[in-house]
Amino acid sequence: MLPLKLLITGASGLFGYRFAELALKEGFEVYSGYSEHLVNVGHPFKLNVINSESMMNTFSRVRPDIVVHAAALTDVDLCERDKVLAYRTNVNGTRNIVEACRRFSAYLVYISTDFVFQGDRGMYKEDDMCNPINYYGYSKLEGEKLVRSSGLDNLVARASVIYGSRPARGKVNFALWALEKLRKEETIPVLVDQFVSPTLNSSLAEMVVEAVSRWFSGVYHMAGATRISRYDFVIKLAETFDLDRTLIRPAKIDEMNWFARRPKDSSLEVSKAISQLRHKPLNIEEAMRRFKVEAEGFA
Repeated sequence: MLPLKLLITGASGLFGYRFAELALKEGFEVYSGYSEHLVNVGHPFKLNVINSESMMNTFSRVRPDIVVHAAALTDVDLCERDKVLAYRTNVNGTRNIVEACRRFSAYLVYISTDFVFQGDRGMYKEDDMCNPINYYGYSKLEGEKLVRSSGLDNLVARASVIYGSRPARGKVNFALWALEKLRKEETIPVLVDQFVSPTLNSSLAEMVVEAVSRWFSGVYHMAGATRISRYDFVIKLAETFDLDRTLIRPAKIDEMNWFARRPKDSSLEVSKAISQLRHKPLNIEEAMRRFKVEAEGFA
């Protein structure tokens, strides 16, 4: 039996490259779509989700069985400043993916975000009402709606504050940024009043690969299992890497000079994933231990 063809968009991203690596190891024939930053996993190819004609040509060549759509404009402030670009990328781009998947009857997996929620109470379940407070969250929610109403076999996997041991697309993630600053003995302001479910990218990749292999459908929260403030997350990071925690200065959301509003508590309830996946969401202690091993292995 030939291996299933799996096409991933956003393969150079924080989730994308780890997912592509793992899917390849699990026996899928992986086609890694990237926009600007080449990724050397599987069969890499340049892909622009906004260009529907180019997208359809790519699908005609690959004829994927499974599509994991991870490409998105994730810069929250940029989405707020340039709503046209955000809509073209996150909504129209997803619409193009849906239409291409329909033509080839592909199973579609959509990587989404905790920012689809208002963030006024936290520990959101999959079927709780979505009410985003910024345009990034709105555009991702519109993408979810397109996927869920597509008539295709589909899965929506929501994560929160994805971090990992390597920079992606030339950018460092929140955890790597904090580590770098602490190693340089620089003081950093970190929010005490924003609560999230930090998600290690290798853990998210494991969960999504398993879900794809088992053809899951519906909405799943595949985030870290611990609700934690960004401040306490960085304190855990400092303790794990034996760095000076006194360099971490408590800060408040109101002090941040952001263009777009952020939810105060967008943490995700993950009991559905815990009950149904063999690869469970990691609590913060498990995630930190693994992150340290991965970071030291990459260094």
